[in-house]
Amino acid sequence: MEKRLYRMKACLILSLLAGLILFPIAGQEDVKAGRLGARYDVIVVGTDPEGVAAAVSAARNGLKVLLIDGRNRGKLGGLITLGWLNSLDLSFSPVKSARKSAANMLNKGIFLEWYRELEGSSMDIRTAESSLQALIDREPNITLLLKQRTIMPIVSKLKDDALLTGISFVNEAGERKEAYAGAVIDATQDGDIAALAGAPYTIGREDLGDPHARMAVTLVFQMSGVTDQIWQSFGRRSDTGSDNRSAWGFKSAKNYESSNPERLALRGLNIGRQNNHTILINAMHIFGVNPLDAASVEEGLRLGRQEAPRIAAYLKRSFKEFGSLEYAGAAPELYVRESRHIQGEYRLTMADVMQDRDFWDAIAYGSYDVDIQRLGPGDYGAIMMSPKQYGIPFRTLVPQKIDGLLVVGRSASYDTLPHGSARTIPIGMATAQAAGAAVKLAQNKGVSLRELSRSHLWMAELRGMLQKQGMDLKMKELAKSDFEKHWTYKGLLAAVSMCMTIGGYDNSRWELDGKLTAAKQYAMMQRLTAMHPKDFRGNPAEALKAWKQSRRQLTVEQAAEAMLLAADVMPPSGGAYEELIRRGWIKNTRLLQLDENKLCTNGEAYMIIGEVVRQYAGVEYK
Repeated sequence: MEKRLYRMKACLILSLLAGLILFPIAGQEDVKAGRLGARYDVIVVGTDPEGVAAAVSAARNGLKVLLIDGRNRGKLGGLITLGWLNSLDLSFSPVKSARKSAANMLNKGIFLEWYRELEGSSMDIRTAESSLQALIDREPNITLLLKQRTIMPIVSKLKDDALLTGISFVNEAGERKEAYAGAVIDATQDGDIAALAGAPYTIGREDLGDPHARMAVTLVFQMSGVTDQIWQSFGRRSDTGSDNRSAWGFKSAKNYESSNPERLALRGLNIGRQNNHTILINAMHIFGVNPLDAASVEEGLRLGRQEAPRIAAYLKRSFKEFGSLEYAGAAPELYVRESRHIQGEYRLTMADVMQDRDFWDAIAYGSYDVDIQRLGPGDYGAIMMSPKQYGIPFRTLVPQKIDGLLVVGRSASYDTLPHGSARTIPIGMATAQAAGAAVKLAQNKGVSLRELSRSHLWMAELRGMLQKQGMDLKMKELAKSDFEKHWTYKGLLAAVSMCMTIGGYDNSRWELDGKLTAAKQYAMMQRLTAMHPKDFRGNPAEALKAWKQSRRQLTVEQAAEAMLLAADVMPPSGGAYEELIRRGWIKNTRLLQLDENKLCTNGEAYMIIGEVVRQYAGVEYK
């Protein structure tokens, strides 16, 4: 108790001294006049929609807010207004409704307030900007600073954690400035402030054993000359769908031959309508771009800008619906899907999403498909599965090793796979609203953000605040899916968590009772050795290649041989499954009853893999 009080007092004293000593009270000025105040209750870094939501939430809770962007941007909206991502990936309630509408969205509050100002499923980016600006303009407690550069955290050292007390930055005139606050919310796309402050993180697919892989980036481009008649024609094809603002499909567009196949490709089209007779097309994939390297990003932009008119010409030639349209330019910024994944007090897992897990500190809910875009020219992406409704714990916003900081948006504490769903803007705005309210609650209680996150009582109070402020934090009653009732479901959780299998849009591709082929086992063993290289150092490839020639279904014994070879253990002749049992790597009652000579199903293989990983490597996916 004494230790906690000491740390709490130290946090408060350091924050107070940073603001009052280094910046006298006389320096506090009104922002609307463009002048920088000395001290704020909270600083929000990043002006994407998540940053706007965090700032508005904090201001409405009575806090004095500095909202600042460090990418030399002159407008709000980031990915929407500069990356031209004008279609939102929405999370809807699992409760059946006649149609999907704002009424049954899971993410309400400030997000829904903004969304209702937009045109529909796809928005005009000028509407998006003006409506975000209006949200800020209505809050006198917000100071907005655009066109700033090189933001750095100001960190004080404590006994256990570091404490973030403010930021320093270079303004439009090239002058170095400082601002201090009791808390900072990192709403940058890449978790820049958290990383610079010393918070641990993984990059790309590092948690899946492949740190150099990440989802492709996209350069959205524009085509002009769209009439109502042309728009309506988009939805008449057999391979498309549309509403009054969005169209999707044209699947054969993936056959486009790019000028650089190793770096560029095209997928089926996602199309969003604008108000000026143009459309924005989200379909280009650019591989090998490192979002954390400015030179790599600039190269990606160059490649995309060169390819965009070629793609537009291809669409005009290949689809009659595009015949009269003209290329009208590309977005100023890349659409980056994945970079850092901050390590927080809790890390959202694929098992959480698959099990539609609720949390005692859930401050947002999601249901969007777990959408993994292409990683490179030899990969085609995947829909891992479609959840019904899962919670986002507040603890995913609280980075390890640094206090006084919350991280919202796609770089929060999510594993790579669940990030495919949780990275969406509506979920990010919901977490941002929670962050703004949490700063107020922590300051009222006189505790740090980390202490707040660990208290069931205070989290219940935060959830109550958010529901009064328009958020929906009710978990719906969910019936179990067929795959959840299958006896191999526990193994499926492990296999999906290690990216060994996918369910698709309707969760029908697990094929738990399907035949285990050598090709399937070979792919799973590659994933296993990548995920757990310390425990699985062997190479089962030769045996699997030999079996693959026969194209027959593997037996339980052969699946066991592959597991032993992966663990660098030479399997005894005719007794591989017995060896797994003898070593104590299989203890599950149902698995102990398996006949080693029976043909193995996919579900049984998942169970064997999950059980061996748990008993031998000490890792359980649950």
